[in-house]
Amino acid sequence: MKKYVCEVCGWVYDPALGDPDNGIAPGTSFESLPEDFVCPICEAPKSEFAPES
Repeated sequence: MKKYVCEVCGWVYDPALGDPDNGIAPGTSFESLPEDFVCPICEAPKSEFAPES
């Protein structure tokens, strides 16, 4: 599974880790995140993320 980077602040969503502090279980792909997911650091919307190169 690909990692995705917040283009606003640089935080990386790693599907292997998920985001347990915000209820996202490890193993959750970026595509499976809810549409209202926001960056836990800067609160940018899901649309501001890009695949890590």
